[in-house]
Amino acid sequence: MDYKKVNAPLNTISRDMNSISANVGNVYETVKIIGKRSNQISVEIKSELDKKLLEFASFNENIEEVFENREQIEISRYYEKLSKATLIATQEFLEDKVYYRNPIKDKLK
Repeated sequence: MDYKKVNAPLNTISRDMNSISANVGNVYETVKIIGKRSNQISVEIKSELDKKLLEFASFNENIEEVFENREQIEISRYYEKLSKATLIATQEFLEDKVYYRNPIKDKLK
């Protein structure tokens, strides 16, 4: 997923949790859903970044040789400028792009 194309804000925004949780019906369950999705996004972004930075890894044991690679710096800057995972998850939740279910509620039906 290209997280740069997500319409999530770059800065934290105060939100009315009661209006966000209207679909779920419970504020705490909404926070839990957004939190779990945020963790998933964080893991995806971290694994993607690690995979890209692995190309620049040197396995020499010579500590004195430190190379500054322009491509590596650009990749790091790209990931630093991305929205935070919680903001991306919140935006996905607001756009109804997050699938969630509660097995306990499913049993009660």
